[in-house]
Amino acid sequence: MLLKNSGGTRPLKATGAIYVEKVTATGTKVHSVPQIRANTVLPADRHPATLHTADGLRLVGELALPLGRAPVATIVCLHPLPAGGGMMDSHLLRKMAWRLPALAGLAVLRFNTRGTTSEAGTSEGVFDQSDAEKYDVAAALDLAEAQDLPSIWLVGWSFGTDLALRYGCDPSVVGAILLSPPLRYSGPADLSAWAASGKPLVAVVPERDDYLQPAEARERFAAVPQCEVVAVEGAKHLWVGFSDQVLDEIVKRVAPASFPLPRSFPEPQEST
Repeated sequence: MLLKNSGGTRPLKATGAIYVEKVTATGTKVHSVPQIRANTVLPADRHPATLHTADGLRLVGELALPLGRAPVATIVCLHPLPAGGGMMDSHLLRKMAWRLPALAGLAVLRFNTRGTTSEAGTSEGVFDQSDAEKYDVAAALDLAEAQDLPSIWLVGWSFGTDLALRYGCDPSVVGAILLSPPLRYSGPADLSAWAASGKPLVAVVPERDDYLQPAEARERFAAVPQCEVVAVEGAKHLWVGFSDQVLDEIVKRVAPASFPLPRSFPEPQEST
């Protein structure tokens, strides 16, 4: 089995949430629905996963699934540049895994590319400037297919967008969402392949990005007629303070029935 079961799931109660308690005229305590914060972990079936590459490496990952129901779609997360601290726990990817199984019914697969370290461990191999990482992307798609996960989308962030563009135009992939795409390692041939495929491509571009801002992004991605460029006013490359908006943009394409995402999560609300 590619997927390693950790022997249990995370606690069912949401953690890191804010509860507001009121007392009614009868003395009954009523709790409002807890608000979702940056560190909120919502219910999901989470297991460590080991990805096996065609060149013989083992990569560290995690698969998060909705509790008690089949996923409606799948996102495979591709993290930012390892040399800059990018990993499977980069804050947007962690929030995807913590929230989207419960809020949108999504399966979320995240992993460390070769040579990358996170709290879950270090993937074998060494960073290869996006070249040998083609095997890492293929291994993630292999795992998703082996688990019979539905409607696979790639979600790349920064360096991860280059991996999605270079290696994600695969028959198993529905489309890709690119967060802060620098277009550093990918090139015209990759854009041409996506254009020819007709697969949906969405570039979510911060207004104040360090590498590629919306006006230039529209010019560069014009090579892919079906590409939608979404400019996010005030945002920077790292998306600090814009997590909710980014997750909404993802869900709008991947699981539109769950758009927009709620900002709170229901728990038992009444006690005596």
